[in-house]
Amino acid sequence: MVSADKIIDTAVKEKVDIIGLSGLITPSLDEMVHVASEMERRGLKIPLLIGGATTSKIHTAVKIAPAYSCSVIHVVDASRSVPVVSTLLSPDESAGYSSKTREEYDKIREQHLKNQSEKILIGINDARQNKLKTDWVSFTAAQPAFTGVKVLNDYPLDKLKEFIDWTPFFMAWEIKGKYPAVLEHPKYGSEAKKLFDDANKLLDKIITEKSLHANGVFGIFPANTIGDDDIEVYTDENRNGVLSVLHTLRSQTPKQDALPNLALADFIAPKNSGVKDFIGAFAVTAGIGIEKLIDEFTRQHDDYNSIMVKALADRLAEAFAENLHQLVRKKYWGYAPDENYSNQDLIKENYRGIRPAPGYPAQPDHTEKLIIFEMLNAEKNTSVKLTENLAMYPAASVSGLYFSHPQAKYFNVGKIGKDQVLDYHKRKGMSMPETEKWLKPVLAYE
Repeated sequence: MVSADKIIDTAVKEKVDIIGLSGLITPSLDEMVHVASEMERRGLKIPLLIGGATTSKIHTAVKIAPAYSCSVIHVVDASRSVPVVSTLLSPDESAGYSSKTREEYDKIREQHLKNQSEKILIGINDARQNKLKTDWVSFTAAQPAFTGVKVLNDYPLDKLKEFIDWTPFFMAWEIKGKYPAVLEHPKYGSEAKKLFDDANKLLDKIITEKSLHANGVFGIFPANTIGDDDIEVYTDENRNGVLSVLHTLRSQTPKQDALPNLALADFIAPKNSGVKDFIGAFAVTAGIGIEKLIDEFTRQHDDYNSIMVKALADRLAEAFAENLHQLVRKKYWGYAPDENYSNQDLIKENYRGIRPAPGYPAQPDHTEKLIIFEMLNAEKNTSVKLTENLAMYPAASVSGLYFSHPQAKYFNVGKIGKDQVLDYHKRKGMSMPETEKWLKPVLAYE
């Protein structure tokens, strides 16, 4: 969200020791390569740290490091940046550390090239022939108790607290182990308990003072698959008008043991089957008001609680997504009214139905968020915005789709071939360069 020129100009002006880039969504990956190339062009010798949700050591080694002759280091988590920076600034350790990292990245590049040369995909037509086989003739779609769009704003945070999955919270602080076992861990236990206590004190304060607000919207719509991989969403149950068309990607990885090459469209009945099926969509946030809280902690020079409130807002947003999905299954769609799962069962997703999100393995294309947000009028209904690179703001937000089919499951599309990309760009009505930009992490070709 900040231009390369601004980053580099500021770094030069302030005579910084380190530049750090953090990327949350797919377009950040290309932008990081651009920043590294510009740093090289301008002759900088400032170490470059790479981090964020979409980044990886492989991408850093293969794409970013070759663009810049100075140190380029991938940092798994923000908390790890402290020892990395300390080492890079140490006169005794810096050269050796940079040399060791460069050698490691050289080996990663070699292995990556080898893996790419060995990668074999099947054609998209063959993949479609091997789609999920469903007996649509005898299939009965779950009829929703409610269709349309429903807004659930200023949702009670105390309800969300019980749906929090704490394991990712500890992972964000680089404490390994699953909750609640991590609290008794012989090495991390005492630190985990202190962190957990501090988190709950702050969370209780946030709930009492209502300093964060949770907004949500969801919709359940009549829908059918058209063609092989697209889902037509209708304006009403008469199915005369088309509200939107959702586009899905299909795995092209060769399968064994009669496993199918899945696409999300496989979980919705084809239009020509005569089955009147449905699909859901949602967008939730628990980040309304977070800027004020962060500013307050920043003024107090309280970095610990500034980081803590972001981590808690993320957990609350995920808890909202979990809680809302349960309400949809049991009440609003109602295909599992007697469901009675514990929090641990919910975390393990031992229930019928899935809620895949754009940008994740089952649908790597972030641009599908635009369709979801339009269907739900999500910006107006929740105050969540999409940035020009399709990140959600506030960051503590979750959006996605609901599938109720009994066979629906999460899967990884994996790498896809140019034949599917060419077909996809025509179906989406996007230019080929734009399509390749958004699908770059899953392209099986350069």
